[in-house]
Amino acid sequence: MLTLVKNAQLFSPEPRGLCHLLIADQRIAAVIDASEAVNLGPFITTVDLEGRRVVPGLVDPLVHYIGGGGEGGFGNRTAELSLGDACASGVTTLIGALGTDALTRTPANLIGKARELAAGGLSTYAYTGSYQLPPVTLTGSIASDILYIPEFIGVGEVAISDHRGSQPTNQELTRLASDARTAGLLAGKSGIVFIHTGDADTHLEPLRNVAKHSAIPLSQFYPTHINRTAELFEDGLRFAREGGFIDFTTSTTPELLAGGEVPASEAVARALKARIAPAQISLSSDANASLPEFDEQRRFVGLKPGRLGSLFDVLGECINEHRVDIEHALRCASTTAADILKLPRKGRLAKGTDADFLVLSEGRWEIEQVWALGKPIYDRESGNKVI
Repeated sequence: MLTLVKNAQLFSPEPRGLCHLLIADQRIAAVIDASEAVNLGPFITTVDLEGRRVVPGLVDPLVHYIGGGGEGGFGNRTAELSLGDACASGVTTLIGALGTDALTRTPANLIGKARELAAGGLSTYAYTGSYQLPPVTLTGSIASDILYIPEFIGVGEVAISDHRGSQPTNQELTRLASDARTAGLLAGKSGIVFIHTGDADTHLEPLRNVAKHSAIPLSQFYPTHINRTAELFEDGLRFAREGGFIDFTTSTTPELLAGGEVPASEAVARALKARIAPAQISLSSDANASLPEFDEQRRFVGLKPGRLGSLFDVLGECINEHRVDIEHALRCASTTAADILKLPRKGRLAKGTDADFLVLSEGRWEIEQVWALGKPIYDRESGNKVI
């Protein structure tokens, strides 16, 4: 099947001007300058975007497919992610994780949900393990999970500097990172260790200790929630200057902001101003996780769920409110995560990449269409339904 998407104002993420995209077998077969004549015969579907902006589908490195939370008891479990919400969000590549609860939620549940979303047209991956060590797995070890289960590309979300984690020792973190790294090399995957960072004063120091006392580089770790407090944000900038990656969380609550969280769009703008490269900065939604509130004695107060659509919203805030260059902002919301996670066909629009892209409304920061693997999966004018 061939589809020609004509007259797209293309950001790949770098601005390419007015282009045509030729799609074949789920991928982009060619990017053609609109000034060139195109005659592909009658056996092709043609879609004319009439100059609308086209950007890469977003890559979200932290989504809780099957919900999260439960810190306040079973009445506080957050819901699973629905296919309809996922398709409308602008996120076309999702990486699923367990969180605090690896007892009533399991790696098998996670993989089942990943395959359900993939059957709906999205690209889905997952991390084995959870907050706690030793990690929960599907096959008996994180190494065999990464090696033998296609969706597993690393381990996470492993908690450090958080009272809900298992307080891992330097030796435990080192062994975990070594096992994930070796399995990733054998499987041709990233083998990344995705890290949940809490608000304890130790911040990212446990990761520095691993790099200092072993051959594991800082880049083997991918810490998130770096904007959760002002102090953690500053430590995250230092971590990036030392060669690491940092991820900002786009889902938030008034309580988190009142407690000192740096809004994700502001965090991106400030990190770029501090000369941290876009290739070291990413955004994730923490969708369908619980965003809990605790009092000064670490007692549970309440929670709200994370939202997948917050990633697209924050991307717009970066561009429209903080005047971040659109190419840099798109890299933070798509390309950087794809590169860190070793998904080379994701996060950019060029010959040979997957045809995952968003069509934006004219004159507004709004999604008009979502295309995934060469097919439209959402159209705003059709009544906000998967098509």
